[in-house]
Amino acid sequence: MASIRDLKKDINYVLGDIIEAVYIIEASNEKQGSKEGSAIIEDAISTFDELMAKVNQKGVEDHKTHFKGIREELEKEARGLVDKLNKL
Repeated sequence: MASIRDLKKDINYVLGDIIEAVYIIEASNEKQGSKEGSAIIEDAISTFDELMAKVNQKGVEDHKTHFKGIREELEKEARGLVDKLNKL
């Protein structure tokens, strides 16, 4: 299904961009390897792993609502990570 492929790409791109933004902010502020930045990166990676596990989950009754819930969770988690990123 193309929508599953697109969802996987969205998860990868969104969380990858957040991780990249952490590196850029740390480099511009000369705070490379900060605890706050590392925590954001770890949260992004764990969120990626959780969401990909949900996408690849077998035996789902209603696929449409399942994937819609994953998209909503991605948006919620990404907003939280961006808020933390803005405080960095």
